[in-house]
Parts: sequence; C-alpha cells; structure tokens
Amino acid sequence: MSYILECKNLTKRYGHVTALDNVSFSLESGHVVGLLGPNGSGKTTLIKLINELLTPSEGELLVDGHKPGKESKAVVSYLPDATYLDMNDTVDSVINMFVDFYADFDKARAYEMLARLNVNPHDSLKTMSKGTKEKVQLILVMSRKAKLYVLDEPIAGVDPAARDYILKIIMENYNPGSTILISTHLIADIEGILDEVLFIREGRILLQSSKDEIVKTQGKTVDQYFREVFAC
Repeated sequence: MSYILECKNLTKRYGHVTALDNVSFSLESGHVVGLLGPNGSGKTTLIKLINELLTPSEGELLVDGHKPGKESKAVVSYLPDATYLDMNDTVDSVINMFVDFYADFDKARAYEMLARLNVNPHDSLKTMSKGTKEKVQLILVMSRKAKLYVLDEPIAGVDPAARDYILKIIMENYNPGSTILISTHLIADIEGILDEVLFIREGRILLQSSKDEIVKTQGKTVDQYFREVFAC
C-alpha cells in the first residue's frame, strides 16, 4: 500500500526541548484528516517538517515517497498559520506569482472563487479585511491540484459566519484523490468534513482513528471525545 505521508520515528528537538517525540503514522490518499491537539502539542512543528521549513532531529518523513525537498513541494499545497504575502501586492499579482511557481496551479479556478467571494482581483491585499485576506490565501492554496493539502488553522482568524464558507471552499476545490491535513483547535467546526483524526499531545501521537470508529466505539462526537482525552 502506498501512502501520501509517512512519519517514521520522527523527532524534533529545539535545544533541550523535544517538540516531537518518536512520532510514527501514515496517511493514505483520499481522506480529510484532522491534526488535533492543544497549543504547544507539536502540530505546527510537524507541519513545518512536512514543508521542509524544519529538519528532523531523528527519524524519517516521506511525502509521496520522497523526503521533503523539490519533489515533495511539487505535490504539497501549504497554508501556514500566518500570512506570508506582501500586503502591497494586488490579488492579480499574487495569482501570477503562483502560476509561475506551481505547474499545478489552476488560474481559472482561483478567479472563479474570487468572483464568488466578490473580491476584486485588482485590489491590493492591504486594503482588505483580515478575514478577506485569509480567504484569498486559502483560495490560492486550494487552486492547486495537489496531492496533499496542509492547512494550519485555516478558520482560526475568521468569524463563525465565514467558517462554513471556508470549509465549503476546501471541500469543493480539492481533488477527491488527494488528502487534506487540517490542524485546528476548533474541532466542532470542522468535524463534519473529517474522515480521520490524529490526536497529538506533548509531541506524541495519542490516537489515529477514523471519525466513524470514534463515534461507534466511544458513543461520542470527535469534539466530545477530544475534550475527554485532553481534560487532564
């Protein structure tokens, strides 16, 4: 069986602090997976390792069979938890930059989503509200035909009314054969789109399970079970 993401005894240390501790798991293609844990649990460290923004202290990480690098970046579409765009740029110029950088970027899809959001592509990012900027960044990420979408807190900075629309963008615009890995603490908001979850605490994977298995064996929603597991 081939996996889109494999972590084998993955460890990351910052000096004397261990952010990830001997993490091992694999993700198949075609699933929406929630990476769930409290602040400081290692979620963002794992995501940065996937995107080669950090290097492991020990262990191995493979994306579509490749170590993080040129080959893996060609199949991963990444939404960080903080903006990385130049606020002086217009949406048009950012889209053209993505076209130049990514062979799988679908320009027509990006403009279609912008139109549905009533975002003027000639406007500069600095004139937009925080929520609109985050929607534009998500549109850029979801306009790629990637094999793995990695979204770090995609709904944390927007109001509750906008969250449903953002989740709709995610589900309508990713390739069904791809995998989405979503890091969030707003579990109740995303539970409806999840197929599988990873619980992480203090740099260790506590649980990897399908959502249906949790409901079946625990008689609880993912959000309820998460609160129970992380109560102490």
